[in-house]
Amino acid sequence: MSEVKDKKKIKQAIKRRKKATYTPVVPDNQLGFVHNNVDCIGCRACEIACKDKNGLAPGPRFRRVQYIEGGTYPDVYAYKVNMSCNHCSEPACLPTCPTGALFKRKADGIVDIDSTLCIGCRRCEAACPFGAPQFDVTENVMKKCNLCVDEIEAGRKPYCVMACMMRVLDIGPVEDIWSGKLNTVAVGPNDEVSKQVKNMADIELTKPSIGFVAHRNGKVE
Repeated sequence: MSEVKDKKKIKQAIKRRKKATYTPVVPDNQLGFVHNNVDCIGCRACEIACKDKNGLAPGPRFRRVQYIEGGTYPDVYAYKVNMSCNHCSEPACLPTCPTGALFKRKADGIVDIDSTLCIGCRRCEAACPFGAPQFDVTENVMKKCNLCVDEIEAGRKPYCVMACMMRVLDIGPVEDIWSGKLNTVAVGPNDEVSKQVKNMADIELTKPSIGFVAHRNGKVE
């Protein structure tokens, strides 16, 4: 059941929004995801855990496991790419939001949404090159991954990470992920971490906070 919107509160938020020019938030410590494309078995336990945690009906998926297949017999290949919101350094969704419902946290760089201010215009959905904001038709609002911010604040990891039976998904300071310094079993001792894989939107658009252990056929040279 959709909650009753406080129109006065929304109008005040729009008024505040028009007075400010968006300046990207520079976080004290930018958190991000790392995913091992090679060892992921595509079980989708992360997707289910995310839907369970956020009480999502069929339809919206904050986390999505993509199956990539190709080649010609006998040289065929398959791997998985797993993404949700990338909590970008320069998120395209924020400047498009007319009410300021979307915001980026200074402490950890998490991009979150205040659903009480969302009017369901779906501009953020159109702006995000990674399909992160998801429209909930039952409540007529946008929703998205907030990296299980309540779990983070409690000293735990997001549900998707905890549900990963292969331990190929993890989080950490994104600079540590990219430099290979993050202490995680998602990255092997001889693995290199890349910021982009093939068929992914140009990372210069928003500077996403994510790293990959890429499959040999998914590497961007």
